Amino acid sequence: MQNILKSARLWRIVLFSFLGLLLLGFLFYLSVYMGFWGTLPKEGELQELKQSEATEIYSADSTLIGKYYIFDRQSVLYEELPQHLIDALVATEDVRFYKHSGIDNRSLLRVLFKTILLQDDSSGGGSTITLQLAKNLFGRKHYGLLSMPVNKVREAIVARRLERLYTKDEILTLYLNTVPFSDNTYGIESASRKFFSTTTKDLTLEQAATLVGSLKATHYYNPRLFPDRAIQRRNVVLSQMNKYGFLDPEDYEEARETALELDYQYFNYHEGVAPYLREQLRKEARGILDSIQKPDGEPYNLYSDGLQIYTTLDYKMQVLAEEAMAEHMSRLQELFERAHGSRAPWKSQNLVQEVVRSSKPYQKLEQSGFSHQEIMDSLSRKKDMELFDWNGQQMHSASIIDSLQHYMKFLNVGMINVEPQTGAVKSWVGGINFENFKYDHVSQSTRQVGSTFKPVVYAAALEQGIDPCTYYPVREVTYAEDWTPSNSTREEDPDMNYSLEAALSRSINTIAVKVLMDAGLSNVISQARKMGISTPIPQVPSIALGTVEMSVKDLASAYTSFANRGHASKAYFIDKIVDEQGNILYQGQPMQTPRPAFSQTTRQLMIEMMKTTVNEGTAARLRHTYGLRNDIAGKTGTTQNNKDGWFVGITPNLVSVVWVGVDDHRIGFPSTALGQGANSALPLFGLLMQKMNKDDHFNAITQARFAPPSATVEMLLDCEPSRRDNFFERLFGRSSDDSYRQSPEREEETSRERKGFFQKIKDIFKKN
Repeated sequence: MQNILKSARLWRIVLFSFLGLLLLGFLFYLSVYMGFWGTLPKEGELQELKQSEATEIYSADSTLIGKYYIFDRQSVLYEELPQHLIDALVATEDVRFYKHSGIDNRSLLRVLFKTILLQDDSSGGGSTITLQLAKNLFGRKHYGLLSMPVNKVREAIVARRLERLYTKDEILTLYLNTVPFSDNTYGIESASRKFFSTTTKDLTLEQAATLVGSLKATHYYNPRLFPDRAIQRRNVVLSQMNKYGFLDPEDYEEARETALELDYQYFNYHEGVAPYLREQLRKEARGILDSIQKPDGEPYNLYSDGLQIYTTLDYKMQVLAEEAMAEHMSRLQELFERAHGSRAPWKSQNLVQEVVRSSKPYQKLEQSGFSHQEIMDSLSRKKDMELFDWNGQQMHSASIIDSLQHYMKFLNVGMINVEPQTGAVKSWVGGINFENFKYDHVSQSTRQVGSTFKPVVYAAALEQGIDPCTYYPVREVTYAEDWTPSNSTREEDPDMNYSLEAALSRSINTIAVKVLMDAGLSNVISQARKMGISTPIPQVPSIALGTVEMSVKDLASAYTSFANRGHASKAYFIDKIVDEQGNILYQGQPMQTPRPAFSQTTRQLMIEMMKTTVNEGTAARLRHTYGLRNDIAGKTGTTQNNKDGWFVGITPNLVSVVWVGVDDHRIGFPSTALGQGANSALPLFGLLMQKMNKDDHFNAITQARFAPPSATVEMLLDCEPSRRDNFFERLFGRSSDDSYRQSPEREEETSRERKGFFQKIKDIFKKN
């Protein structure tokens, strides 16, 4: 009897303990449900689910070239999900997905008895796709020791609500659009593009199984980092599909023997196609979006609103331009370093000290109160670091001072290709390596443009009525303030005289200044303004030699006037910005100067004169070295002390501008032979045109021909390119020489008053 009472008492204890646990569990559940541990999302909020989505950047032919994002994610519709992707997910993550209402009680009991009581790890987990979706949508919070139970209950409540609001297909779509994959990628569409360069709807069975398999542990099964593990896990997914009838045995065997082939495309801020353009685009797009409001009155967010930005970029041309840049600049860098040799400026301790003192690390330590010696000691400590060179990122044991000295020596580049009729940017290369040289040499850098300014001078002269067949002497002249411009080489015969066409094609400095003086300094500056040049222009004759500082982008816009019937087109690269529903938020518009910068006769004359520059002048290596037979006009440019090399190439449907130099103005090319624009900048254009000539995609550019010059233009250019002074001119000198000694204040004198005696005689015979 006593045993029975003890047994009954024990059962009562057990019963009350069980009821107490149930009550405690209910109260715990109620506390979570009522929001004691934080507010739960209401049904209204769940119905308006909106996840952060990346903004995609596309080229003109709709090729994805980059993204702006907080989380790398794009959404897809259920109709875009291939059936084998859905089957792989269900078979692996939640085989009873279509039979439960968010919480799979049978799976939970299995986990309870097999995993916890019997210690059998093969039983799997009890989490459903809906529970995982709840976790993906709202994350987990920290509640101390109760973090796991609180988060599990929260997810269970949210999962039940999701099941009431959404169909199974909608839940699958939401899950696949939000689940995190490897390499900080969110959603199946972003993962498909990143790992296989394809869209979700085009995923193969093997690709889908690989991505689904990585969900178990996104780092451990990362197919990029651990391909062998990824294949093993993929085969587990395929096995599950076979086990539950989603895959025929024959298809299963074939799929598991298929090799893993990645086509990885990581849209990293530093890497990928057109990184300099994408950074400039980011700045401009943010400015545009700040002025546009969403229907709810909030401004658009570039990083989370899933926008699509379509650029004017030609994807193929951009790729070829970057290839040509790497080919040329790596070769030129080697020649540059070899030519400087042991006396290279970046080996000068005085210059290195100056660079170190102006660096951010030095200035930061100086502001913290450290002495010069303490700072130098700190910056001299060596550590393992990656340093860029043309063989790739290399690991070195180096100090910060070593790093600064290493990067001093690199030549950099800026190149843009623009459609002259619209100003649409077709390719943009802002530097040699965005990760290490973020300064954009297309839009940010302004450098002296050298002889590429001479066409502005010559166009102004033609507009002022100077005959293209006017002969100008080569000999040097001293101007006001004892300035005596000279030519880049001493090979020119001082007794030789050249027509405008020959002088421009040979880029003769002494004649360029004389032409400017005849045209009038103010007229030349006015001509530059008509061509869309807004940069400050000094009121000095030396602008004839290119002392004007301009960006690559602005110079390209000015040159479009020669190929666009006199109108300068402003370079632009945003075609349109579209929201998730396809509504156009912003439409880019071509902009050009309202009036022609010069007459059509002047325009044709300039094109013909710059064609001569390519055919037989300073840019002739385009013909004899690069074998180009395209219709090309152009101009080379080199600045004082060989600090900057330029080339501008004009075809009927493309204007190209290339600059090459060192960011530090104290470092230049050691010789004109190496640093002149024809050698430093022109080859990049030549290589690009060679590549474009091999691809039919560019036929509209490469096969385009300039319109034949008019009879008037042909007549105006019908003269010998040069002539020598006669005996009396050599004996007594040219009276015209003195006229070039005038100061800018005398520029109001007419062109005729400035002409020498023999030129006046020529004019008389012309009139007769």
